[in-house]
Amino acid sequence: MNISDQDFAALISRAIDELPEEYMRGLDNVVITYDDEPSPEQRVEMNLRTYESLFGLYQGIPLTKRGAGYNLVLPDKITIFKLPMLRATHDDASLYAQIKHTLWHEVAHYYGLDHDRIHEIEGRWKQG
Repeated sequence: MNISDQDFAALISRAIDELPEEYMRGLDNVVITYDDEPSPEQRVEMNLRTYESLFGLYQGIPLTKRGAGYNLVLPDKITIFKLPMLRATHDDASLYAQIKHTLWHEVAHYYGLDHDRIHEIEGRWKQG
């Protein structure tokens, strides 16, 4: 499976538009971007083994950890990784589903949510 960078970016934009508005509207000082693969430094940061994939990464200070001194800081960054997703999906629909799931997961980390809460909220908006 292959997709242009422009089309991949368009799928990310579509996912942003489809995720729960209350979470997307609340993002403050966050950049959402994509890259082909995690950098060697990101792989080390995440303690990934050679055979492990990474679909997305949140780097920054979660909202729950920001105090009164939070100012003049670089934006937090959510990166979606294109090539690991292409290797793990088999068609356009599964690629889009993976992008949307990964983006939601990384946005939830911005809010300081743990994995159980992330999956609970995701399950609710998938049903509704």
